[in-house]
Amino acid sequence: MRAKRSKLVSGLPRFARKDNTKIMTNQPKKFQRKVEDFVCEKCGVKNVGNGFTNHCFNCLWSKHVDINPGDRAESCGGMMEPVKIDFEKGKYFINHKCVKCGFQKRKSVEKEDNFDAVVAIVEKSAK
Repeated sequence: MRAKRSKLVSGLPRFARKDNTKIMTNQPKKFQRKVEDFVCEKCGVKNVGNGFTNHCFNCLWSKHVDINPGDRAESCGGMMEPVKIDFEKGKYFINHKCVKCGFQKRKSVEKEDNFDAVVAIVEKSAK
């Protein structure tokens, strides 16, 4: 269902669904850059973080630790499996799904990522 634009609230545009079940405010993302190195809990490879790293460059698995990017406020802590690859406007995106709670998120494929792993996910999801 497409959102329609309504009046301004606190200087920000407000959006409402046609059925008025939920009001959504177009607020800036609450991104917190954290430069952290980590060892992947799936494949054991050491990853050097750059502040935007959210998944293993080798196996592409992630961990469900954020509510907003970088805040480390999510208590679930489940491993997030790369389940699907999308291609839009010349970029690849990894779709992750938490194996513990089912939460899903998406992140662009980075140049450091193992492209063979990207291809393997495409082949797996095509079956």
